[in-house]
Amino acid sequence: MGVTAMFLLLATITPFLLIQLKRPVFAVVQSVLLVGMWLYSFQIMFFTAPGVFSISWMMFYGSLIGAHVAWIMFIIALVEEKPATLQEN
Repeated sequence: MGVTAMFLLLATITPFLLIQLKRPVFAVVQSVLLVGMWLYSFQIMFFTAPGVFSISWMMFYGSLIGAHVAWIMFIIALVEEKPATLQEN
């Protein structure tokens, strides 16, 4: 459950990364998916798990996949912005 909570928190930060990357449409989509993600996680913790391919199930996994893509985009933008300055001896 700890790993899932870590990914939930990382996904929650993702809209701010997308705003920094100047991708407001993706930030809005990720924010909408976050609502379903948190609803699904609370349903799992306190009630029974919703059915597979339900709306909250799709929002949960869509949000996690979107968050991973956004973090990769952020890392790539960060690396392109400040390339490593390694000098050969």
